[in-house]
Amino acid sequence: MTVMVVLYNLSTSLLADLLYQTPLGELFFYSVVNLIPLTLCLLGYYFLYKFYEKRKVVELSLKYSGKYLGLGMLLGLCLQGMTMLVIFWAGGLQVISMNGFQVILPAVLIALSTAVFEEILFRGILLRIMEEQLGSVIALLISSLVFGFLHLTNPGSSFYSSLAITLEAGVLLGAAFLFSRNLWFPIAIHFAWNFSQSGIFGALTSGGSSSKTYLVTELSGPDWLTGGAFGPEASVQALVLCLLVGSILLYLCNEQGKFLPPFWRVKANRREPVNMEF
Repeated sequence: MTVMVVLYNLSTSLLADLLYQTPLGELFFYSVVNLIPLTLCLLGYYFLYKFYEKRKVVELSLKYSGKYLGLGMLLGLCLQGMTMLVIFWAGGLQVISMNGFQVILPAVLIALSTAVFEEILFRGILLRIMEEQLGSVIALLISSLVFGFLHLTNPGSSFYSSLAITLEAGVLLGAAFLFSRNLWFPIAIHFAWNFSQSGIFGALTSGGSSSKTYLVTELSGPDWLTGGAFGPEASVQALVLCLLVGSILLYLCNEQGKFLPPFWRVKANRREPVNMEF
């Protein structure tokens, strides 16, 4: 985990410092600063665990990548769309103006880079490795709490917003990994949620915002509806919708026998790793 954090943050920081003063344009800057660290993370994870654990890194297998990328993006867009629709129905969403689609490319790159990095870190490393010893349920609980409460460092955060991230994003994305046994599914959900929230609807994403968005909007109303200074992720409807879908995925995991029990519930010589090829 430390290697991935250092690799991503160091490469992002160095590239940003090197390219900040270049006259090559905003799109070039965002492309390099986000796509190179993203690629380094994927390659670093693949080769580190291929040689360190001496196994096939099936969670990055391309076998079902198209299926889960498509399903994940559709799911993320639908969940975010329904979250914003509730605000609209309540009269809390006002569209002020619209920009051309070309302005959203930086938001696409930022959301993609963030989704890949965080899913490798929290689902590919933390959840997966803890699951091998503690079992799926405990590993999901711990990884969700860590993921959620690390967001306390974000602007506009609170105990409630971190709890909301724990229950909606932590559970949903962890359940997506346990169900699919690959990283493409949670990466796609994470990307689609973040991108549509900031790049399309112009809302805050975990306390931060994109400078240029497709829709220039203004949210108003109680914090439980809009998420307040943290953004719609801290809204009640986001919590309910994401937790509902996460619960359905966990139910399917249980029905299909995809949960791994903790080490103390099985004999060591009979314990087998989860079959990651479904």
